[in-house]
Amino acid sequence: MKNIILISLLMSSFALASNGAKIYKQCAGCHGKHGEKKAIGRSAIIAKQNPSLTIKQLKAYKAGTLNLHGMGAVMKKNMVGLSDSDIKAVAKYISKL
Repeated sequence: MKNIILISLLMSSFALASNGAKIYKQCAGCHGKHGEKKAIGRSAIIAKQNPSLTIKQLKAYKAGTLNLHGMGAVMKKNMVGLSDSDIKAVAKYISKL
């Protein structure tokens, strides 16, 4: 039983990481393949950013309550289709770039 639980946890962890990489492909056009670029020359570089901070910021962009570096409208548009689990997955992925 313990092995089944452990395997299930590992599988969900791999799925989360895979989903984060897939979601990040939408971000790479502005932020760079490895999060190394300032989006439209204005944002901060996001590579290795703390996932808790990324989650907080992405949720605020989605809600329309954050306009960091004047990127609020662009980011809100990009966040519309993401669920909380999508945001968590992409934040975890970004932290490892």
